[in-house]
Amino acid sequence: MHGRFSTLSHRLVMLLCLVIVGCSGALRWTPEYYVVRPGDTLYSIAFDYRIDQRDLITWNKLGDGSVILPGQKLKMTGPAGAGQRSGAVSASAARRSASSAGSSQPKPVAAWQWPTDGTVVAAYGATAKTQSGIQIAGRWGQAVRAAAGGVVVYSGSGLVSYGQLLIIKHNEDYLSAYGHNDSLIVAEGDRVEIGQRIARMGNGPHQRPLLHFEIRRYGQPVNPVKYLPRR
Repeated sequence: MHGRFSTLSHRLVMLLCLVIVGCSGALRWTPEYYVVRPGDTLYSIAFDYRIDQRDLITWNKLGDGSVILPGQKLKMTGPAGAGQRSGAVSASAARRSASSAGSSQPKPVAAWQWPTDGTVVAAYGATAKTQSGIQIAGRWGQAVRAAAGGVVVYSGSGLVSYGQLLIIKHNEDYLSAYGHNDSLIVAEGDRVEIGQRIARMGNGPHQRPLLHFEIRRYGQPVNPVKYLPRR
């Protein structure tokens, strides 16, 4: 009896581990509501929960979405039956099929370039850390450059797992993100050109100099290598 109980307990532990691992991947459950904290921006919240910022603006009637305040309560899911540009999963959205994310063609970005020199040491989707981007190894302090022209919509360290992070909006459909920087050269609201120096590389996980780089379409991560020029 004891042996059977031990076997059952072991299986339950293994199942729990699998659930935790699965939840650490690309699928993220979104709360019904989120309370804005100091330092949050609409883009950082949308980025962290893989939601299209336009959805947050619509669901919360935020106008142009430029002002949110600490303590403000944001609705993180759309009304029942409503289409959703993002692919984030919530308790209510999981019961609906995604409808509008693929309903229109995304606006293309004129050109992309690699954001820094170095070797891709973790491919897109290869590990739990790269379910949303790639990791490029380099030297501490080396230049990090804008992969395409756009406007800086987030500059800070509010998303702990990304360290010092920059997010650039390229158009209504595409964002790029640059994490684990040692220092940031540009600030929110700055317009940057493709190839412009925007940060200095810092240490990523295990204190190894690297850049975590993402491209997101409709708030959802895509494989950056498919957009970047072949090396």
